[in-house]
Amino acid sequence: MDARTVSPASSGEEEEQLQSALRPRTLSEFIGQEMQRRRLSIALEAARQRAEPLDHLLLSGPPGLGKTTLAHIVAAEMHGSLLSTSGPALERPADLMGTLTRLQRGDVVFIDEIHRLPRVVEEYIYPAMEDFKVDFVLNKGPYATPIALPVEPFTLVGATTRKGLLSSPLRERFGLNFELDFYAVADLTEIVRRSAGLLNVALDDDAAHEIARRSRGTPRIANRLLRRVRDFAQVHHVADVGRGLVGEALALEGVDNVGMDDLDRRYLKTLIGHYEGRPAGVSALAAAMQQEVDTLEDVVEPYLLYEGFVLRTPGGRQATPKAYAHLGLQLPRRRAAQQLPLDTGDPGG
Repeated sequence: MDARTVSPASSGEEEEQLQSALRPRTLSEFIGQEMQRRRLSIALEAARQRAEPLDHLLLSGPPGLGKTTLAHIVAAEMHGSLLSTSGPALERPADLMGTLTRLQRGDVVFIDEIHRLPRVVEEYIYPAMEDFKVDFVLNKGPYATPIALPVEPFTLVGATTRKGLLSSPLRERFGLNFELDFYAVADLTEIVRRSAGLLNVALDDDAAHEIARRSRGTPRIANRLLRRVRDFAQVHHVADVGRGLVGEALALEGVDNVGMDDLDRRYLKTLIGHYEGRPAGVSALAAAMQQEVDTLEDVVEPYLLYEGFVLRTPGGRQATPKAYAHLGLQLPRRRAAQQLPLDTGDPGG
């Protein structure tokens, strides 16, 4: 479990239940990702008019941006049931067969972390996606007999934070391919207002905006910060939450005015302090911070890169002037290139 308040990943089953209560049920309620929302709206309406399942849909992007929410919305809009699983949970073809053979026409199968599907399961799912059938093999060896079992037409929704790890054959079988990006502060402000209404929290506009701008462009983080603010207001008997109280509550959580926490600031301080403005490899950074490389690449860096606090250069990660300014540090002076005397004498002496 990740204990960071600003982690984009889910912190466990309890948080998932809370997120589910705040989740929009229809596409019209979904806020943000305007271009992708419009594309999905057209695809859904066309599928309904043809009385066909929606094309298989691949959703990619950082965690916490609404991939699971969109899978639920697709199922609701197509009037089907949603069967959820994950790539690591499907260890054998039999695990997938149990899911596919229970489907009704128009149902949606949601596979989170689809880039972690075992290869044997991935190859098994191809005929299900293309021809709505699964090949079941009776017996083994020379007596093996393949049997094609029909599957009701369905929609596969795959979610991944690492699209580049998907194999080309799997990626090409998705008719719809949407990449989700970090949310604008204005969209997150609307999300905070909506969630506050559902949680019966009285926020003024400035307070909602303050939570939104510290949410790292991620709705899941926005809702989590809102709950921390709600708890703080409840304990201090504050009925109407303003910007000042939001600042107090989130300062207690270690979240600063741009959404960084202690791990983010330690990352920047390590990059700046150990390497004096020079690029550094992520493995070296991870070793210096005693963190896993995956933690830095998947959890810390996406937001810092997106906001321009860090650059990825051919030589490694490098802090930008924006990072120095945020930490109140001076930029290192550039070292002048060493001037070598020109040899104008006779080479032969």
